[in-house]
Amino acid sequence: MTLKLKFLKKQQIKNPVLIEGLPGIGNVGKVAVDFIIDKLKAKKFCDINSYSFPHSVFVNQSNIVELPTISLYYKKHKNKDFIFMAGDIQPIDEQSCYEFCEKFLDLFESYKGKEIITLGGIGLPEIPKKPRIYFTGNSKEIVNNYKKRLKHTEGLFGVVGPIIGVSGLLVGLAKQRKIPAVCILAETFGHPNHLGIRGARELIKSLDKLFSLKLNFKKLDKEIDEIEKDILSKTSQFEDLLKKKIKETEGSEEKRYIG
Repeated sequence: MTLKLKFLKKQQIKNPVLIEGLPGIGNVGKVAVDFIIDKLKAKKFCDINSYSFPHSVFVNQSNIVELPTISLYYKKHKNKDFIFMAGDIQPIDEQSCYEFCEKFLDLFESYKGKEIITLGGIGLPEIPKKPRIYFTGNSKEIVNNYKKRLKHTEGLFGVVGPIIGVSGLLVGLAKQRKIPAVCILAETFGHPNHLGIRGARELIKSLDKLFSLKLNFKKLDKEIDEIEKDILSKTSQFEDLLKKKIKETEGSEEKRYIG
C-alpha cells in the first residue's frame, strides 16, 4: 500500500479529538461529519490518496475528474482542537484498512491526540422511524464516561455483528496505543442506495450535545437534501464494493450489519 499525505496548510494542533465519518451503511457517519465540517467552517489541512483506494475517479459538477480522497479538517472550538476525517471512500480490503489506520494513528500521536470518535450505521431491514443510538468503546473507562454523557440504547452486544472498516478498526488499534476511543452507531435502513438522513441527524444531535457545538438544526434537512445527490453518486460504487467484502467476510448477508 502506498499512502500519500499532502499537507495543504500547517496547523498548530494540540491534543485533538478526532471525529471520523467515512462512507458506510446509510452513509450516516459521512452525512453527519460533512454537515458539521460545513457548519463549523473547519479548514482542510491534509488530503490522503492511496493505490489501495478504488481504481476510479469521480466527475464533479464542473465536469472535472477527482481522485478518491480522504481529507482531514481542523477546527478549534471552545478551546478544544478537533480533527474531522471525511471523504468519499475508504480502504476496501483488510490489509489496506489496517495500514491506513496505523498511518493515521502515527499522525494523531504526533499531535498528542486525546480521543477518537468514529461514526457508523447499523443496517436494518426497514427504515426506522426514530433511529436509536448505540455506542461501544475500547476501555471500561471511556465506556463508563460515555454512559453518563451520551443518550443511547443499552445492549449493543448481540444486536450487531463486527464493526467493519475504518470506523471499527481505528477504535481497536487505538486501544493498542492507549488512546481512548468510541464508536457511535445510528440505526438506518440497510439498502445500499438509502441515505440515512434520520440516523445522521441523531448522530449530529449526539455530537452537538457532547461538545456544545451549537449547531442550527433548522437548516439540517434542507442542506442535507442539497448534498444528497452528490453523496449518492460518489459512494454508490463504494457501497457495492463494501457489500461484496461483507459477504466474503461473513459468508452470507446478515439481517443487521455495520459500516
